[in-house]
Amino acid sequence: MTSPDTPGSTALRPRLPSPVQEVVDSRFERHGVRLVLKRDDLIHPELIGNKWRKLAPNLAAAAGRALVTFGGAYSNHLRAAAAAGRLLGVRTVGVVRGDELAGRPLNPSLTRCTADGMRLHFVDRATYRRKSEPPTLAAILRAADAEEAYVVPEGGSNAQAVRGCRALGAELHGRADVVAVACGTGGTLAGLAAGLTPGQRALGVPVLKGGFLTAEVRSLQQQAFGGPHGTWSLDDRFHFGGYARVPDELDTFAADFEQRHGLPVERLYVAKLLYGLVALAGEGAFPRGTTVAAVITGRPFP
Repeated sequence: MTSPDTPGSTALRPRLPSPVQEVVDSRFERHGVRLVLKRDDLIHPELIGNKWRKLAPNLAAAAGRALVTFGGAYSNHLRAAAAAGRLLGVRTVGVVRGDELAGRPLNPSLTRCTADGMRLHFVDRATYRRKSEPPTLAAILRAADAEEAYVVPEGGSNAQAVRGCRALGAELHGRADVVAVACGTGGTLAGLAAGLTPGQRALGVPVLKGGFLTAEVRSLQQQAFGGPHGTWSLDDRFHFGGYARVPDELDTFAADFEQRHGLPVERLYVAKLLYGLVALAGEGAFPRGTTVAAVITGRPFP
């Protein structure tokens, strides 16, 4: 297999750097803040946004071996890994949280995974929580008949992925003062912050509740770079109750943003990011004259 991050590979060839689009929005303008969108949703038609940035270096490291990875029933990462496997002719196994799902009809997200050739292996939630412990991981791999596979963690966030996301920050040199991204497992934020210049800062908006990401981002930067890199922070107020929670208020906000700017707004990550930025601008969190870049990491599914 040709490495997916080399010029000879066509299956995963990206559109890089992704475009930067300025939007005129009165909710920012009245506070003297300029908003631009970093359109990572346009990188690749099937590996959307940060999924390409995180998966490409891992697929290169796998060097054609089968790939096993992890996610919940609505995981964007599982769908991206399945699509990459189909495009590259690589066998993929998805370990899915929740053994109660094994006997039920598959939802559209998991149906897409299987259509792309991913074999699903369901595990109970207690085991899934311990999946990073070596004995538990080994048992999962044995049960999934994937002991020789290359393992990519949940959300694709590991040292290779973090180093891959560093280019996202580099692409925004001189384009923004604050670069904001929605966070699930923290890998994109960890790499983004490392790629920015000293005068820029990264802002993460977690889409899961729990307040655990600060330690995760620090750990990922330690693994990838040997220590902290860049200036970054998190604002935990905009998860709307947790992953895949899209209450009416958030859905209405997203629909309004779509109408204002002609941008299809993905609800699980991007909507929470944009809602948070509007709220922060209203609070005066950004000094007048600030340019804020919102990283658009996905688009609506299906």
